[in-house]
Amino acid sequence: MDVTWGSILYQLVSFGLIALMIISLALFIRRLLANSTEKHNQQKELGKKLDRIIEIMEKDKR
Repeated sequence: MDVTWGSILYQLVSFGLIALMIISLALFIRRLLANSTEKHNQQKELGKKLDRIIEIMEKDKR
């Protein structure tokens, strides 16, 4: 059985890089989804605060 170490090393590095790319993509997508959820929550809170400010200003005008 004649196996060259260069070929084995090349395959290991190739599979390692592919696995690293898949893991990186998965982490990137997870972070992107988490950030979009956080932004949505912040926008909701900002809207509530603005509504409250508008209510206070309308009361002051009366």
